[in-house]
Amino acid sequence: MLVALPAAVAFGVTVYAAIGAEYAAFGALAGILGATALGLIAPIFGGTDRLISAPCAPAAAVLSAFAIELVQQGVSPSSIVLLMAMLGILTGFIQIFIGFLGIGKLIRYIPYPVVSGYLSGVGLIIIGSQLPKLLGAPLFSPSLWDARNMVIGASTILGMLLATRITKTIPATIVGLVAGGVAYGGLAMNDPAMLRLDGNKWVIGSLGASIDGYIGLLTKRWFDMGELKLSQIASLLGNALTLAALLSIDTLKTCVVLDQMTRTRHDPNRELTAQGLGNIVASAIGGMPGAGTMGASLVNLSSGAKTRMSGILEGSFAFIAAVLLGALLAWIPVATLSGVLLVIGLRMIDTNPLRYLESRSTVLDFLVVLAVVIVALTVGLIAASATGVALSILLFLREQVGGNVIRRKSLVNERSSTWYRPEAEMRTLKQKGERGMIIELQGSLFFGTTHQFFLTLEPELRVRDYIILDFQRVQSLDLTAAHTLVLIRDLLHERRGILLLSNVREVLPNGRNLREFLKLSGVTGTHSHVKIMPTLESAIQWVEDKLIGIHNAAHATVSAPLELHQMELFQGRKDDTLQDLEACMERRSWKAGEAIYRQGDPGHALFFIRSGEVRLLVGRGSGAAARHVASFGRGDFFGGMAFLDGHAHGNDAIAHQDTETYMLTLEKFNQLAETHHKIAYTMLFAIARTLALRLRYTDEELVLLQQG
Repeated sequence: MLVALPAAVAFGVTVYAAIGAEYAAFGALAGILGATALGLIAPIFGGTDRLISAPCAPAAAVLSAFAIELVQQGVSPSSIVLLMAMLGILTGFIQIFIGFLGIGKLIRYIPYPVVSGYLSGVGLIIIGSQLPKLLGAPLFSPSLWDARNMVIGASTILGMLLATRITKTIPATIVGLVAGGVAYGGLAMNDPAMLRLDGNKWVIGSLGASIDGYIGLLTKRWFDMGELKLSQIASLLGNALTLAALLSIDTLKTCVVLDQMTRTRHDPNRELTAQGLGNIVASAIGGMPGAGTMGASLVNLSSGAKTRMSGILEGSFAFIAAVLLGALLAWIPVATLSGVLLVIGLRMIDTNPLRYLESRSTVLDFLVVLAVVIVALTVGLIAASATGVALSILLFLREQVGGNVIRRKSLVNERSSTWYRPEAEMRTLKQKGERGMIIELQGSLFFGTTHQFFLTLEPELRVRDYIILDFQRVQSLDLTAAHTLVLIRDLLHERRGILLLSNVREVLPNGRNLREFLKLSGVTGTHSHVKIMPTLESAIQWVEDKLIGIHNAAHATVSAPLELHQMELFQGRKDDTLQDLEACMERRSWKAGEAIYRQGDPGHALFFIRSGEVRLLVGRGSGAAARHVASFGRGDFFGGMAFLDGHAHGNDAIAHQDTETYMLTLEKFNQLAETHHKIAYTMLFAIARTLALRLRYTDEELVLLQQG
């Protein structure tokens, strides 16, 4: 309350003094009533703990400009007061409407440069409106400046700035008020006119808030509101929309900061509804509208507040303080209130964007902030916010257009699938792998990036038979990008090429169903020359099979189980040698889905696949799904690393299909090695050579991935 109430009084005086100096006391009362009504109503119906609602700088800036405009139009002071009350009520209804529509959630997405420029603009507006009051005359008429006002205001400013160095218990606003009051008392010792309340231009003056007088004034104001014409109320809608938007932004900005500091989450729509209700009540009883205020809320938090009850108590204390200290409030110097607002205005100016000038990459962000400030000072705050949002969108589009949507390009002979193939097939892939291109996409594919994407891909369409586009890291895709994909598909089809799309998710981060969207936009569907693959590895495997020419026949379960002499590893060996070796092996069968071994099991056996398919899976942490890292088919072997180094298995081996194997245990192999040294040596050499080739290919792929 000690932070919110003096500021509310200062804002109220600023707004009503724009009507005429004699209305300063009405402004002080409006600030008190606004702090009381908002403090009591907003926390009861709102959902943000620790939030303090009171009259604020954006409300003062808009209402002051509104009052000055009406004065210049020759509107009577009583009518101006009436129209300001109706403006506050309309603002509250608009905020409630925004809350019911659920628009409050969108306000949190306002870019930081807009918020920064907006705050700085409001701060400069406040400073510009208070300097003449501090000087006692227009800024550019130094001969008319009042030295007493300057001394009082300077004392207030100095007290507020030095307060944090002197004490952290007493709010800086109170220290500033006391300093200004002491300066006023010292000057009044030499001027008896400053010791009289009536006709004293240096102080607020009597609030005149007796119960009977206030009720009579309030009743008359309500009656006069009923006499307003519909056209008069309609003329207020523009200013009401402006004020509602600014107060909503100010409130939700404070709520976001409180969430970050307390690890909570506010409901923006509920909060806006509560703020709107508070502004309706505040304006209806002659108070000033406001919002959730940053300064008072942070003081509330640091003082130990936990719940919304702290906001209710703040409103109650504001009313009690006004009743008990009404006579003292009348003696607050106007220059002191100006000094308080000047410090508030200075603290609202965000100087962090000045650092953006240090780098060419952030100069444009600084220009957005500067544009918001300039428009705020010359046109208006809503126009400034709209300008900032529009410029931020343009900057975002500029960055997206300049970004690269291709994360990595590689050939099929540079990056293999998870399928471990025989050496002869690997040689074939090395020779023919240039016919297939793998392109991993990233970011947003939209009208601003697709042209560059097509230009990059166009040369590949002339020489590749297979193009794989991986959508794993794609964030969004629009119709222009879909049309480009259709063009790529058709150009490939002219050369009898195939387009493969992998990781086509049903839901993108922006909520769009990518699979359905590609179908509706004509990219996929019944086209045989477009294939959707679940993963990038499966797409690479499909292209590999095509290049080798096996058409998956080698992996079919109907193929007859291989005998030992049919396996590439043992081809060319003598029959008696193979007979002795097979005698040491055990034939084992595994059903599809059955685990052959698990991660952590001892590596005591080597497995040679006679038929079926085996996949190796690696876990990615507790509770996480295992990742498929390798596949083995007929004629291949697995378990060699653990068999050679004696360590436990580092993966799970799962039969993907019904599988038959030869199993050679380490114990049997050792027995074989004692009697058939040459057989053992030959087999170990063959296994080691195969593993070395696999590691070589793996190293080449790692280098490729690191370069990307």
